[in-house]
Amino acid sequence: MASSSSSPSAPTFSPQSWKYHVFLSFRGEDTRTSFVDHLYSALEQQAIYTYNNGKTLPRGESIGPSLMKAVEESQIAVIIFSENYADSSWCLDELVHIMECKDKRGQIVMPIFYGIDPSEVRKQKRKYGEALAKHELENKKKAKSWGQAVVEDPWGLLSAPREQIRKYQEAFAKHELENKRKVESWRKALVDASNISGWEPKHVANGLESRVIKEIVDTISQRLQLVPSSANENLIGMAVRLQCLKLELQIGSGGVRMIGIWGVGGGGKTTLASSIYDEIFSKFDGCCFVKNIRGESSKNGLVSLQKKIICGVLKQKKVQGIERVEEGRRMIIDRLCHRKVLIVLDDVDKLDQLQALAGSHDWFGDESRIIMTTRDEHVLNAHKVDVTHTISLLNRDEAIKLFFTVLGSFLCDKDINEWQSALVRLKEIPDTDIVEKLKISFDGLTELEKELFLDIACFFRKKRKELAMEILNACGFHPVIGVKVLIQKALITISEDGKFDMHDLVQEMGHYIVRGEHPNNPEKHSRIWKEEDVLKICAMDATTEIDMVEVIRFEHSSENLIQIPPIVANTKNLRWIEWEGDLATPLLTNFPQRTLCRLVLNNSLQKQLWEGYKLLPNLKTIELWDLDNLIMTPDFDGLPNLETFKLGGCLYLEEIHPSIGLLERLVFLSIGSCWRLKMFPPVTRLKKLETLTFFECPELFKLSATQQNMENLPHVHLDNNSGSEVSSYIETSPKFFVVCWKCGCSNLLGVDCCVEEPCLRDNMNRIGLQFFLKDLRNLNLGLCSLGDEEIGSAVWELPNLQELNLSENKFSRLDFSLLQLPRLKLLNVSWCKNLVELLELPSSIAVVDAKHCISLESFGDISNCKWLWYVLLQMGNNLCVDSLLDSMLQGNASESYFINIILEDQIPNGFVGGLFMGRTFTLHLPDDWYNEFCGFQICVVTRMLSPYIDIVIKQEVDEDSRSELCQEYSDEAVEPEYDEATTCVGYVSFGSLRGTAFSNSSYARTSIFLECMYGNSSHSYVGAKLVPRKSKGGEVKKTKVAIDFSEFWDKQHEDGNTFTIEHDSNSYINILWQSL
Repeated sequence: MASSSSSPSAPTFSPQSWKYHVFLSFRGEDTRTSFVDHLYSALEQQAIYTYNNGKTLPRGESIGPSLMKAVEESQIAVIIFSENYADSSWCLDELVHIMECKDKRGQIVMPIFYGIDPSEVRKQKRKYGEALAKHELENKKKAKSWGQAVVEDPWGLLSAPREQIRKYQEAFAKHELENKRKVESWRKALVDASNISGWEPKHVANGLESRVIKEIVDTISQRLQLVPSSANENLIGMAVRLQCLKLELQIGSGGVRMIGIWGVGGGGKTTLASSIYDEIFSKFDGCCFVKNIRGESSKNGLVSLQKKIICGVLKQKKVQGIERVEEGRRMIIDRLCHRKVLIVLDDVDKLDQLQALAGSHDWFGDESRIIMTTRDEHVLNAHKVDVTHTISLLNRDEAIKLFFTVLGSFLCDKDINEWQSALVRLKEIPDTDIVEKLKISFDGLTELEKELFLDIACFFRKKRKELAMEILNACGFHPVIGVKVLIQKALITISEDGKFDMHDLVQEMGHYIVRGEHPNNPEKHSRIWKEEDVLKICAMDATTEIDMVEVIRFEHSSENLIQIPPIVANTKNLRWIEWEGDLATPLLTNFPQRTLCRLVLNNSLQKQLWEGYKLLPNLKTIELWDLDNLIMTPDFDGLPNLETFKLGGCLYLEEIHPSIGLLERLVFLSIGSCWRLKMFPPVTRLKKLETLTFFECPELFKLSATQQNMENLPHVHLDNNSGSEVSSYIETSPKFFVVCWKCGCSNLLGVDCCVEEPCLRDNMNRIGLQFFLKDLRNLNLGLCSLGDEEIGSAVWELPNLQELNLSENKFSRLDFSLLQLPRLKLLNVSWCKNLVELLELPSSIAVVDAKHCISLESFGDISNCKWLWYVLLQMGNNLCVDSLLDSMLQGNASESYFINIILEDQIPNGFVGGLFMGRTFTLHLPDDWYNEFCGFQICVVTRMLSPYIDIVIKQEVDEDSRSELCQEYSDEAVEPEYDEATTCVGYVSFGSLRGTAFSNSSYARTSIFLECMYGNSSHSYVGAKLVPRKSKGGEVKKTKVAIDFSEFWDKQHEDGNTFTIEHDSNSYINILWQSL
């Protein structure tokens, strides 16, 4: 249908004034029991209230007045022109009244030409011409017969007075004129109605009546004037969400805006889009709500959706000339580029759908608004919508309100016992309808993504992302891309502090899926994590099969530890077990788990995990924590794919099985708090080792064997123990080259000297810690009692080491000229209380943590450390911060990055007399700031334990071109009180703000706001100043070179970077500085 008609000048009637949606005008004998009956039923099914005089007219009422009144009370009149329609004068009178309502009341008229051509109606040909001629003839016959009766009745004529004859004659003439006018009105009504574009069923859908009727009903449904429903406004939380969306739509402002509504399936996206559509559609020249694009596009293709948009916006029946998507694009642009339209594209899931239906802003006329709903944020990002409106599920207060609203109505006639029963049931069994709605998003995932989501829902909500990713990767879920998909599908989020999170209902949906059809049978669940389910498992017969269980992760909440039952040995698909408590004695020995990927044990009393060789080909992670009785690690020969081994708090452990040195895939090795560990085997094949940690293992380095040179030559380094111990060790490892720690030569019995590949440099006469691991990225030797003797004679060739932790050791001097660490980025020497000097820091160094180094006096010459930007020096030291800061400002950070220095009991000389008491400070920028200065320094002295500092740069016109100082409290600079206070020195380079609105050089003011997170916020002092560009030969240096920001190594904070640009707009920029 191309269009239907209502009078453009007709008065506007409120939707509430219509009693009926549709009035059907038809010739009963033609269509009552066929087409009209089918149409009426289809309309009824769509809840379209339709007047059909054969079904709707109450008994006992007069047909004429009731019909005319029904016409007037109907929003749409559907006229079914059939072959014999014009034979009925009653139908023709009805038609005339319909056309009058069209002109006077704005009624919509939709004609259907059933079995006839519209031209027959318009030109009154064939049956319509014959019918009208017949009506005219019948009227004439009536008039003639009346006159003839008077003429042929002489007695009547003679008996009638002359006046009576005159009256009869006048009545005859009037009757003849009325009949003539009636026929004329019929003719006009037929012409006007046939000029309205309508349906010809024989030309629609190949004449298939059911499809014709469906199209008619769909069009009627679209044309019905929608009433903004108070039901939407009464939906809990809807008013607030509508208001937010309206602000983002900016109705009435110029330009075309595309708004994406994004959220989890069942989260209310369509409801919100429908509500806003109902409220604002009348403000547009044309509108269209395209539902279920995901399903319709896969079923009927994109061309059908393109046609639906064109027909909906232009109010046409159908559109011709579109066979391909590209043709549809061109037609949408051609027809809609000058129209102010409102289009809702509901449930989009692929980019090509948007490219075909709303490719760009210039497809539509000014002030058009395009709204898209999707569960996949990636689609909106790729399409570059103006705003992504994130749908928010009910917050706690809204959920409580809904709970009492729904539950209150349900339980209003129930007693207290029934209330208690209902509450218990709701707690244990979620609402199926809600879960199934949310499950739509889950169903659209790949199998691997589904497994990933279920693990996060069951185990990792509120857990740190980094740890979770390590575990998920061990399970083979490829989580990097998978997590991004889950975020874009609105199933999970990453919190500001770097933890996985999701809405309660989404998590409950995950639990619901895991429990499946057997909520009370945990042995049939894929994942077990609840204590009550664990207890059920423990109570089962040892022969019970639990083949469906993939993960058992149990953290006890009671004082009594639960023993892993023997039944767990019956699992065949277990990929991850994490248990806190003891093991059934034969469990791991009899464990047949070739599918096991991750094994984590806490507080077990085992002396060993299993005896001898055990093949676990898929095991990637072993973590053993606080196994007090453990004296020996298992044989690693059967673990060819082990990537992570962590062991801590095993107080009686003295030896690591030598097979650990053969693990070619080992990436992460950590041994901590094993105070009796005296022997670590040679690591002859650890080609992929990136992180090596020995923490709180003071005995280990008296008999150390953690060496490997570039040619895989094995080394075991010993102290001055007896030769018998060395010989006994060599007997188990006869191929190992052993050198004496103390004297540097191999003069012990049974030890051969290797002259081809000596371990020592020529200028050293003693040997110490030796590491030759080319892929090692992270080395932790904290709290290992390393003194000057061990460190001073260390020989390290670690070409890819990036993080080195030597905290809480005993050495007083650390000279990096003796070590080959060309890529070191982070050095942690915190709590090294004897440390006096750091010498020859690597040129790659970016971060130094030297807090609590109370004896530190020198950093040495750091002029070559161009990447150094982050230094922690608080809690006592004798360093002069000025020389350190000056050197750092000569590096790359001054032009393109930030600087962060934390001190105690001192401030840089440049801020002496320049600090003001208070929590805010404002620095006005001079006119030439962008050319003459490279950035600005900030100094904060505070007692806050973890200050968060907001730096706000505003775009304001500075009336005088000089730098001014503004502060909140004191009018004059004061000397800070240093007692228990920390000094934070920061620097923000103007180059670090390239790519932000700040680069337009029109900003004029910088404000610093100190936020109190922890500690005392009183007696804080703040100051700031501009830093001139580096000059050379009297000329200002204006270097703008490309910088690789990853070289600055900003990985100190688990919850984000040290400096984070949180807001960037033309009005202001906000930078969050986490100084500690």
